[in-house]
Amino acid sequence: MAERLVLLWVFSVLSIPARSVFDELFFNGFKGAASNMSLNGASGIQDNGILRLTNETQRVLGHAFYPLPIQFKNSTDGKALSFSTAFAFAIVPEYATLGGHGLAFAISPTKELLGTLPRQYLGLLNASEVGNFSNHIFAVEFDTVQDLEFEDINDNHVGIDIDSLVSNKSVPAAYFDGNNSLQELNLKSGQVIQAWIEYNSQNNRLDVKLSPSSVKPRSTLLSFEVDLSPFLQEFMYVGFSSSTGLLASSHFIMGWSLKMNGEAKTLKLDDLPSLPRPKENHKSLIIGVSVSLLMIFVIVLSFRLIRKIKNADVVEAWELDVGPHRFSYKELKKATRSFRDKELLGFGGFGRVYKGTLPSSNTQVAVKRISHESKQGLREFVSEIASIGRLRHRNLVQLLGWCRRRGDLLLVYDFMPNGSLDKYLFDEPKTILSWDQRFKIIKDVASGLLYLHEEWEQTVIHRDIKAGNVLLDSELNGRLGDFGLAKLYEHGSNPSTTKVVGTLGYLAPELTRTGKPTTSSDVFAFGALLLEVVCGRRPIEPKALPEELILVDWVWDNWRVGAILEVVDPRIGGEFDELEAVVVLKLGLMCSNNSPKARPTMRQVARYLEGEVALPESVEALDAYDEKKGGGELEDYVQHRRSLRK
Repeated sequence: MAERLVLLWVFSVLSIPARSVFDELFFNGFKGAASNMSLNGASGIQDNGILRLTNETQRVLGHAFYPLPIQFKNSTDGKALSFSTAFAFAIVPEYATLGGHGLAFAISPTKELLGTLPRQYLGLLNASEVGNFSNHIFAVEFDTVQDLEFEDINDNHVGIDIDSLVSNKSVPAAYFDGNNSLQELNLKSGQVIQAWIEYNSQNNRLDVKLSPSSVKPRSTLLSFEVDLSPFLQEFMYVGFSSSTGLLASSHFIMGWSLKMNGEAKTLKLDDLPSLPRPKENHKSLIIGVSVSLLMIFVIVLSFRLIRKIKNADVVEAWELDVGPHRFSYKELKKATRSFRDKELLGFGGFGRVYKGTLPSSNTQVAVKRISHESKQGLREFVSEIASIGRLRHRNLVQLLGWCRRRGDLLLVYDFMPNGSLDKYLFDEPKTILSWDQRFKIIKDVASGLLYLHEEWEQTVIHRDIKAGNVLLDSELNGRLGDFGLAKLYEHGSNPSTTKVVGTLGYLAPELTRTGKPTTSSDVFAFGALLLEVVCGRRPIEPKALPEELILVDWVWDNWRVGAILEVVDPRIGGEFDELEAVVVLKLGLMCSNNSPKARPTMRQVARYLEGEVALPESVEALDAYDEKKGGGELEDYVQHRRSLRK
């Protein structure tokens, strides 16, 4: 009897398509493997054994994870283990050249990934989780839509994502053929593609290879040096995630193998289940046979009517009393030459910005195109614009007018010919700002922010002060832009999809606890701006030495040892007013204090900069803010960035 039970157990184990011997998985197709995969969302296993993550449905996500956790870290020293995986996939878009959003191989603390979103989030994260380094999400994305918010390089790329959807490194999809020549590879071609992902914990190296065949290329397509130990937990779930957006794609996994501390088996594509045949469509043939001249006329006429309606402005009765000046969509379309890419000045979290010339006055303007699809809160949205339009200050970018057309809101601003301040500070700027120019810009921004905080009829919190939002006019005067847009963006939005406002390095630590921006959190961001203008460096510089990674900490360390002037941008060539530089750096440290109560107000900041009041001799320690949750996420971020440099 005992022998029969043993034989029955052995037979049941061998009959399962996936073999899991603590550290190895192998799926040569997924037929009969439903019990060996945790599926949710739109995912499912088809009759022929193909794992289908999404179907031809818009705005859906699909997850498929191995249901048992796998050990990814050494329990003794906490070091991430080496692993290797290979899988065959295919992306079949609804329309030949337009993809859904793509798929990702993922390692996650959970197999459910609750609360995640489709579209550009790939089913991995939601808007509030992007950049949160307590996620412990690692993924290699195969992305078929270029999302500017996440700095995608194109609509056909492979990227490595760690706790974020802004890839740590990405390359256009391609493969090395038998002659070791790089060939283009279209992810959404509908053909079966095999991917190999290998992590070597000895040299902290992650390699990704692709091929449309069963032969593993000799050369690596994407390589990234990273120690995954800080990001992985000891036991993690492994699998796939995928999503669609306005356009749909079917994302298929034909086979999958994984090996811990070894090399995963390469899949033989000929042995895997075949993709389903595309649906036959006789509709176009029927229409082609039955169409008549009358139908052509009706179609052309309908097209013109639809185009006219589509381009029409949306004007409701309550909007007639709203200022400032309202432009017609036709006027702005003509001004920007139909929003051509050649007129694109840049883009950010709130939308694209185009250069335009108003035909009526030949005035150059900047047109910001914001998407606001939710109808809820629209009246408040437009009313807020009316308030912003009444703001008048020489150091604010003036809102000249607006236009609303369906889901688009177009804001018209003064054109700033010299662009944003960050282009003059970071990387290798073509023009180096002198000290006098920098000090003048600092005082300009302080004056504009003081107006927003204290001198207008109501307090306006900027929420996203940084060098990229400081624009320079023809005389290099500093003007603060994008004020009020963060609040605008929240009107009528779903709390689960609202975009996180702010930029790491500028976010005050209390925001991670309260989530409520204040004038004091604006001052914190202004402190970061002060330091980057003087030092010519970003608040967080990933490629810097460990002690120079966080700008404010580096400045503080030099302040404590009496070498504060060592941090001044060397590109100035030593030609600067030492007293003014000390004032700005000291003031930057005061504004960067972790305690909101220890930071000065913008009124005090302006007086310090104008020399009306002397600065205190000492600067309070930056870590004075001792509440348990204050600054925690920033510390996680620092640990994250340091780990990436290893």
